[in-house]
Amino acid sequence: MAKVIDITEKLGFEPAPVLKIKGMELTVNDSAETMLRLVDIMSKKGEFEAIMESVSLLFSEADRKKLGKLKLNFKDFAAVVESAIHLVTGEEDPGENPSRTTT
Repeated sequence: MAKVIDITEKLGFEPAPVLKIKGMELTVNDSAETMLRLVDIMSKKGEFEAIMESVSLLFSEADRKKLGKLKLNFKDFAAVVESAIHLVTGEEDPGENPSRTTT
């Protein structure tokens, strides 16, 4: 008989993270497949092309339409994509105010 190890308790199964912009919530696709594809895109494409391809991976069509309604300039649009990537990878987003702890 094959050895079976149940790792269910080690997994988070947390809901997808959400970016909030002007009260609008955008769900970010944080699947492992998405992140592996993003790494590949970022390593092979120029900045503009990578950002445009990343958006279709990170956000659903409905959320991309919401994002389009904001009429962001390119710098802000790039900041949204960067923040989504930071949110998914667990890196601290420079746009966030970290919680302060006092002693």
